[in-house]
Amino acid sequence: MSEEISWSKLFEYRGQIHQRYRDIWNIKILRKRFPLMLEMIQDGEKVLDIGASNRNLRERLRRHFPKLIYKSMDIDREQFHDFYSLEEIQESFDVVFLFEVIEHLEMKEGIQLLERIYHLLHEGGRLILTTPNVFNPSRFWRDATHKVAYCYDELGGLLLAQNFQIKAMYRTYSDAFHRYLFRIYVMAPLHRYLGIDFAKSILVIAEKKSNDTR
Repeated sequence: MSEEISWSKLFEYRGQIHQRYRDIWNIKILRKRFPLMLEMIQDGEKVLDIGASNRNLRERLRRHFPKLIYKSMDIDREQFHDFYSLEEIQESFDVVFLFEVIEHLEMKEGIQLLERIYHLLHEGGRLILTTPNVFNPSRFWRDATHKVAYCYDELGGLLLAQNFQIKAMYRTYSDAFHRYLFRIYVMAPLHRYLGIDFAKSILVIAEKKSNDTR
């Protein structure tokens, strides 16, 4: 694994994220992530789902992409997975999903995970990840197994440090349509004034640069 990222370098990368998203409120709201995922995949591509739990994403994706190659990795050996550790994986992928995983690791382990994912992706491959939104405090603190709370700019900075390109960031909030509209159009100004967001997670789409010589 590469050397740890210096704080000065991370601060520089965070600044680059801030040039694009001045604060949390500049990040668009995404109601449902699955339609976005479908836009990121082409039939016949190879997908790795890290932290896949019960692998229910496989069947949902195969309904849209019957030729999709889906593989999963999870440390839970009570369920079937293709891999139970990153070290077992000796193949490359077009897309990697990392949903609500990185916050369960120490920061050094999280950086190593992002680096490993970078090397598992083909050139032009996409990483789609989510993590609890720290501007919604209950989302992080409700789970005692969470170890690191990532602000959107810090997470983006860590991805830039691994030579990923940030394609998009979203705040995710899924609810009944009437409650969704109420939050967006009625309560949003109050949330912004208080500095507390209703969006539950941050979703990042990152891409491995083509022709990378690292």
